[in-house]
Amino acid sequence: MDTPILDKLIEQLKVMPQDLQWRVLEFARAIADTPIQGVPGQQLLRFAGSIPPDDVKLMRQAIEQDCEQVDLNEW
Repeated sequence: MDTPILDKLIEQLKVMPQDLQWRVLEFARAIADTPIQGVPGQQLLRFAGSIPPDDVKLMRQAIEQDCEQVDLNEW
């Protein structure tokens, strides 16, 4: 486990009221019992390079053009 993260978590817990500390503990227990989902990256390597370069270029252009914009009126 990454010690700096653990240290930061402990510091936060120290300043929380006890009822919130219990909620954090319950949450930690709940997510610890959650099975890991997904596929290891090693299994996905066989797909590397399967998208034609021209399609990758089109996808990159679409992302840069449309996805990097913020619609302030969306909410």
